[in-house]
Amino acid sequence: MSEGWTKSTWRTRPRIQMPDYPDQDALHAVEARLANYPPLVFAGEARALQRKLGAAARGEAFLLQGGDCAESFSEFTADSIRDTFKVLLQMAIVLTYGAKVPVVKVGRMAGQFAKPRSAPTEVMGGQELPSYRGDIINGFDFTPEARIPDPDRMLQAYTQAAASLNLLRAFSKGGYADMHRVHAWTLGFAEGEKAERYREMTARITDTLDFLTAAGITSATNDDLATVDFYTSHEALLLEYEEALCRVDSTSGLPVAGSGHLIWIGDRTRQPDGAHVEFCRGVQNPIGLKCGPSISPDDLKRLIATLNPANEPGRLTLIARFGAGQVGDHLPRLIRAVREEGANVLWTCDPMHGNTIKSSSGYKTRPFESVLREVREFFAIHNAEGTIPGGVHFEMTGKDVTECTGGLRAITDEDLSDRYHTACDPRLNASQSLELAFLVAEELVGRREKLAAAI
Repeated sequence: MSEGWTKSTWRTRPRIQMPDYPDQDALHAVEARLANYPPLVFAGEARALQRKLGAAARGEAFLLQGGDCAESFSEFTADSIRDTFKVLLQMAIVLTYGAKVPVVKVGRMAGQFAKPRSAPTEVMGGQELPSYRGDIINGFDFTPEARIPDPDRMLQAYTQAAASLNLLRAFSKGGYADMHRVHAWTLGFAEGEKAERYREMTARITDTLDFLTAAGITSATNDDLATVDFYTSHEALLLEYEEALCRVDSTSGLPVAGSGHLIWIGDRTRQPDGAHVEFCRGVQNPIGLKCGPSISPDDLKRLIATLNPANEPGRLTLIARFGAGQVGDHLPRLIRAVREEGANVLWTCDPMHGNTIKSSSGYKTRPFESVLREVREFFAIHNAEGTIPGGVHFEMTGKDVTECTGGLRAITDEDLSDRYHTACDPRLNASQSLELAFLVAEELVGRREKLAAAI
């Protein structure tokens, strides 16, 4: 266990982006109930994920991490879980087949309920109320009652997360993810050139599987064809919830965050002496760290030493989020800082959070071309620095939403109101997600060809 750490020591550190519950007795009662509930994930699963992330950091795999900006209680359905899982399978197939690399699949699911906000309050119609901070904390409706932090929401979040994980485990291990079903993963509204490329790819995969079947290699004889490993992740923002689900692993005697396989620290809560870093340094799960334009090399070095003092491969994932056109201004200095420390880290790209704008129609959106540009810049910098671009981290949904402009379907500002369903940040739809996967596959292929030519 980390020196001087307990699952409660974060309470002695400065806390930000967290609610002040008016009813402390109700909060303590909820924490006590959660502390007696079973963990949502298990230590062995977290260790397996860390090994896979270590492989991605070495360039032997690639991390695909995606899902909702903020999970909703009201929009929780089995179909929405299935469709998001299906899109992630599609993307993984594109990456695996196109780039010839194993894909580590991690969803922003079964725990992504809390959101940091840029301001503590918001104003609408002349009325000022506390900001909506995610369904685990308060309600989306713009009323004084809805915006009061309610600890009972943690119990509902736990129940929804448990149900989501149950379904995801069934999908990933119960036959839905069987490679022989690759055609069935195509969503009906995925149209255009990239969808046609996907169908052509799945036809070639099916031909290969038919050959393997004839050779006696089937889903019944090879689990790698019939199942996938799928992990969950979320921002560890609401620390009362995280502490209540922290458990001691019975095999190692070490503390594990039982709320999700991978938890990350946001760009707003990564203060080296802050509560969020303090909690995350002590649990054994893989940890993500969002790195925005304001992070300094010295702070990054200090955070690396705090969060991964043993320099374990796969323990720490650095999630770069700068915005299109700014990657070259910030990423090289951070890469050099990591190199100076000799640190084992996995570099991934979040091309979403640095590219949020307000459209002319009044909706918060993300231009898809800016998302693609930041991914290209991320790969270009790593290629120039001789380091490994190991993954992507993005907000998406399996629903046919119109929240990010652009893409093959050319969503415009005027189209945003058609199906704008997000409670917080705009997400890629299935078609845009598939297009992103093809771009990443092309970047990986180009990188592999350059490395081969240099040998």
